[in-house]
Amino acid sequence: MAFRNLRRRPLRTGILVAALSLMVAALVFALSFVTRVNSSIKLTSDRLGADLLIVPTGARGGAEDILVENRATSFYMNKSFVDRIKKIEGIDKVSAQTYLVTLTGLCCSVPSSMVVAFNQETDFIVSPWMKDKLGRKLRKGEAIVGSESAFNINLGLVEMEAKLFGSVFSMVGVLDKTGSGLDTAVFISDENIAEIVKNSDADIKPDQISVIFAKLKKDADPYMVMSEIENNIIELDVVMRKDIGKSLITTLGDISKIFYLTMVLSTILSLFLVWAIFTAIANERTREVGIMRALGAKEKHVVTLFLFEVLVLGAIGSIVGIVAGTSLTLIMAQSFSILKNLPVDLTNFTRTVIAFAGLLFGTGICVLGALSPVQRLKKLEPLLVIKQE
Repeated sequence: MAFRNLRRRPLRTGILVAALSLMVAALVFALSFVTRVNSSIKLTSDRLGADLLIVPTGARGGAEDILVENRATSFYMNKSFVDRIKKIEGIDKVSAQTYLVTLTGLCCSVPSSMVVAFNQETDFIVSPWMKDKLGRKLRKGEAIVGSESAFNINLGLVEMEAKLFGSVFSMVGVLDKTGSGLDTAVFISDENIAEIVKNSDADIKPDQISVIFAKLKKDADPYMVMSEIENNIIELDVVMRKDIGKSLITTLGDISKIFYLTMVLSTILSLFLVWAIFTAIANERTREVGIMRALGAKEKHVVTLFLFEVLVLGAIGSIVGIVAGTSLTLIMAQSFSILKNLPVDLTNFTRTVIAFAGLLFGTGICVLGALSPVQRLKKLEPLLVIKQE
């Protein structure tokens, strides 16, 4: 009976399903967008291994571009700042990295890539990942690449060579995925810097570095250490690990508010639409329900009949919305720069959870909107309805 009634009202049913689909599609897209950005920032922060990032004044955005959004960029400061940072009270360990940008490899043309030169004696950022994959330190003229680097050699090759800044490097391994922007980088020992300066037009001097990573002592107050560095060394900016991606989070917050406001308005509209449609359905089926009650149907039978119809419509609209929202997320991930450059994608489990949330939300809205008409129908006095006819 329920399916026959659905076929009897194709236009009304189509409008309701379309409205639910649009609402659920917007919800799935919003949840996917927010979840992916938050996951990328959290993973980058958790796996960075440092409490503080110290960069040249004005380079905070550049550091976040590299660590969170996979953008190739470079900025420099004098290496002497490392010794000054070591003397700050509360600092336990420090290690410096130098960022360079390369354009082409020897075997083929590759996209713009980050080259990270690090000090193997003091490093605690790359070394833990390199230890498992290589089992030794890098030699001069050797490089190891991130899991998503354009130089990734996971194609059956044991070793390959690439020309970086006029010097030939042997690519000797691929690091595991770290969940940070450094997954696209090429890593070399900083002992190669002098030769790079000599053999190329790279805009860097032998005594320059890009960023200092600092670990704090257990009892150190990160805010106090940060304040002391910025007050005493005006040439430097400090980013706390938990603040990585803060500007992106702020932007995301504004975007999220727009999403949530849209969701609230569309939810209210959908509730009114469901209520109006099922009120009309209830009015049309008043006599039918009265006859059912007169023949012995109980209130629960009336409720079950209508709720089944409601759930069918809600499920159809929700499933269509889930497919549309997921497809939109995948398409936008290739065209939105804020999504395209993120190091972390949604897992199948996360997508399933979001889809399930969309299904519950869509069917829930449909049930809520139909409650009032259904309650009115189940209370009908059958004799009064028949007499009115």
